[in-house]
Amino acid sequence: MALAWSAGLLVEAVVIAVLTWAVVRLAVFLRQFYLLYKGAAQFPSLPKHWLWGTIPTLREMGRANFSRYLVEQTKKHGKAFVFWRGSLCPEVFVTHSETVGQILKTSEPKNQRFKAGYTLSKPWLGDGLLISNGKKWERNRKLLTPAFHFNVLQPYIKVYNDAVDNLLPKFHKASKTAESFEVFDPMALCTLDVMLRCAFSYEDNIQRKAGLHPYVRAVKRLANLISNRGLKPHMRIDWLYALTTDGKEFNQLCDYVHGFADKIIEARRSTLESVPDVARKRHLDFLDILLAARDEFGEGLSKEDIRAEVDTFLFEGHDTTASAASWALYALAKYPDVQEKVYREVHEILGDRESLEWPDIPKLKYTSLFIKEVMRMYSPVPGIGRELSKPLEIDGKEVPAGTVIIISLRTLNHNPEVWESPEEFRPERFSEDKFSSRDPYSFVPFSAGPRNCIGQTFALNEEKVIVSRIVNKFRIVLDKEHPIVMIPELIMRAEHGIKVKFFPRNQDK
Repeated sequence: MALAWSAGLLVEAVVIAVLTWAVVRLAVFLRQFYLLYKGAAQFPSLPKHWLWGTIPTLREMGRANFSRYLVEQTKKHGKAFVFWRGSLCPEVFVTHSETVGQILKTSEPKNQRFKAGYTLSKPWLGDGLLISNGKKWERNRKLLTPAFHFNVLQPYIKVYNDAVDNLLPKFHKASKTAESFEVFDPMALCTLDVMLRCAFSYEDNIQRKAGLHPYVRAVKRLANLISNRGLKPHMRIDWLYALTTDGKEFNQLCDYVHGFADKIIEARRSTLESVPDVARKRHLDFLDILLAARDEFGEGLSKEDIRAEVDTFLFEGHDTTASAASWALYALAKYPDVQEKVYREVHEILGDRESLEWPDIPKLKYTSLFIKEVMRMYSPVPGIGRELSKPLEIDGKEVPAGTVIIISLRTLNHNPEVWESPEEFRPERFSEDKFSSRDPYSFVPFSAGPRNCIGQTFALNEEKVIVSRIVNKFRIVLDKEHPIVMIPELIMRAEHGIKVKFFPRNQDK
């Protein structure tokens, strides 16, 4: 009897404890949501459904129209407005250099709340530099910085040229028919070739093989699946998403890209173990530094950390650069007077030479202005996310800790309060005499502050070589019948691809 009474008391105590825990957790959640809601409600909001937030507006318009709509909202609201990713998930979009600067000057972490972009990418990219936060990010950033030192970057100029040598014949073949040619896919192969050879000393002749490399296809599809999932609040539950057709495809593609990265890593491990001095006979690359990196306690990176960084740099190092270079070809075709200026500068530097050399890079003054204007106009990375670790005043309004901030680069780059005539293509706006007096946070294609892109110099040099070599070889003409519809996913893509026409320069003489 006493035993049964004791057991009853124990069960009662457990029930009370569980209920107390649940009530406390609910109270904490409700208080946090109230604070986030109150903070977000201070800003103008896009049309909002009581349950699904702003998502129905986006779906109704479609991504392309919604992207233009956000630019229009920026003209109305100036510095910040709210997007509701469901009724419980407010995101404050900052769209002015003043509000953008407030965020990027800090070391605020990447947003992990609400199962959006970064979090949804984690099964693919792991906890690498793009996503990681805090001490882990600080340690890995410090360990990997030497991979992008000036002396490491200099030998890569030869790889850029070699990769372009494999790209140009595709454009030459297209020029024989004078038909328009889709450039993003071959450009993605070229930039992946560069990344594999520069960062991992891995050669597979991927540009010479028939068809699109499965890694490029996988990345394109993964970005699409992540963007679609972010617009379905009920799909933020991992086990539920895993049961869907999209979820199964996503996991299969993650397995493929992980296997591709593991293949590269294991090939290098085997080489270094069997031929320890091989690294001394070539340039020190990103993967060498990953494998050899040690912190102040003598600790290296784990296998998971190494693969996460390889996955991150394979994606970021080829896809964003392919986007920027493809939009650059489109801009050359769309603005022939600008193209002529770029061509004259490049031709004057190269003369009878085919390839660019390291001392040529700083001479590409106007080409550099052109590439910056391309990144302003077409924003290869549409946005950056952060999560406030402490309250912050934005546009005169106090926003609580936990608020997700979206730095909307596309809207920043088209904000008339930041840029004069933002819809006009003007490379000269980046000339030193004009740009030096501007707010440094008015143009941040590689982010800025403590979490700026570690590989931005690598990417810019690569873009300069690709654009220069192509424009020196071909006159690029717009296909006026092909619609260009910008689609912001993880990077800025064109819904139907980017098509232009190529005409050999020797036919113009």
